[in-house]
Order: sequence, then structure tokens, then C-alpha cells
Amino acid sequence: MVSMRSKEALRTESKGGTERVRGESCGLSLFFMRYHDIPPKEWTSYYGSVYRCNHPVYRVCTLYREQGKGLCVIQQRYNEETKATYWSTIDPWLTDKIYLHEGFRQYFDSHAKKKNTKGEYPTVTVRQIMWALRMKPLKKERWETVFDRSLI
Repeated sequence: MVSMRSKEALRTESKGGTERVRGESCGLSLFFMRYHDIPPKEWTSYYGSVYRCNHPVYRVCTLYREQGKGLCVIQQRYNEETKATYWSTIDPWLTDKIYLHEGFRQYFDSHAKKKNTKGEYPTVTVRQIMWALRMKPLKKERWETVFDRSLI
């Protein structure tokens, strides 16, 4: 027999992208995948760097750069006081997760280019790259806007 405390712990415990739920009457253990990606408790941010430029959509982004080619990744933010949105660097817990993904190298090679005369690299949103790499998406907020499948 499982105590109430351990039932509650199993219900709320999450490991490796799954949530464990124990059936009340039959004692079955079920595993459910979370649909959205959530920040881990411990993470690193070794790859990607903050890049500042005069792009018409944003002023700062996360830049993945190798051998003179680069790819900027941006994420939309919301300012509570002014109720305005803006584009900025991606969450630091995502930089390594994206870079170390098995499909990143192929995506980078097909989208990254050299800096243009204005000092800008090709740009994608974090949602576009996560979709292309088949990663779990971030939870979509009501205030978010999108760029439909195009480079920015």
C-alpha cells in the first residue's frame, strides 16, 4: 500500500520530460510526456554569444558563429509596464540545448551565411529553429507574434 505522501510525490514528480501519475484505485503507473519545454534546474550556457547590431527588428540577439559564417536567433519578450513586445537574445538555458542538438549542424550549414555589409547575419526566431530541429516548443504566450517560415 502506498501512503498519501508518496502518492502525491509521484503525482508531482517529473524526470526526463515525463510526469508520473499513479492511479488512485487500480494502482497503475502511467507516464505522460509534457508537451512544452520547461527550463531545467541546472543548465550551462557555453555556446552562442550575445551580438549587438542595428537590425530593423532587434538590437541584440544570440549568435552562433563558426568559420566566418553566423546565424542569429531571437526570442520575443514582453514589457509589463509598457505592454509592448520586443525581440532579444534567447533564454540562456536554451543556447546549449539548441547547439548540442543532433540536427543543429545541418540546420546551421543550410541557413548560416557571412555577415552582410550592414553587419547583420541571417536571423531566425527560437520557435523556428526549435520546430526545424523537432524539439519540444516553448509555451506560447498570448502576446507573442510570429514570422511565418521566413528569414528575418
